[in-house]
Amino acid sequence: MPVESSVDLSSDLWRQVQPEAARRLMLAALDSFASRGYHATTTRHIATGAGMSPAALYVHFPSKAALLSEISRTGHELTLALVERAVSQGGDPVARMRALVEEFVAWHAERHTVARVVQYELDALPEEAHRVVADLRRRTEQVVRDAIADGVEEGSFDVPDVRTAALAVLSLGIDVARWYTVRTPKSPRTLGREYADLVLRMLGAKAA
Repeated sequence: MPVESSVDLSSDLWRQVQPEAARRLMLAALDSFASRGYHATTTRHIATGAGMSPAALYVHFPSKAALLSEISRTGHELTLALVERAVSQGGDPVARMRALVEEFVAWHAERHTVARVVQYELDALPEEAHRVVADLRRRTEQVVRDAIADGVEEGSFDVPDVRTAALAVLSLGIDVARWYTVRTPKSPRTLGREYADLVLRMLGAKAA
């Protein structure tokens, strides 16, 4: 059995981005946004982190805001795809919710650097980018709401309000990115399994 790792996998993101200079800029922006915060980061910080001159940044991105927008959009697309894939694997509502929470929590731990920027720099997004991300977040929430509603309808879950329960499930997973580091003793996968147990108990799952 392979050893589970606590290493942040965020640097493995955006393999499809070309040219490579654009990807380096995204990774450098991610690192600076995570360590300094969006507003304290300058284009010089980003360009220097990517090993480029400040002027070179504008060849690939029109602004610092454009970099944040791209990071946030792609991060939210990844999490939406993740929850959709988890619930499509089949099984009863309890099994689907377990898979969803395990994957969602593990992703926010494994990719805690990008997840922290994606989830906690929303207010810095330009208006149009914010609308795009807000739609992705609504779609993600709907997947979780539907998964809980299926369990309530079948009698597997017992919650007074499906929407509140969905927000609680998402909030638990998202918050992992705030405190998780490579020094956290538990691996992302172990944490995902433990959170899944907690969520199923919270939802009143009969098989929890």
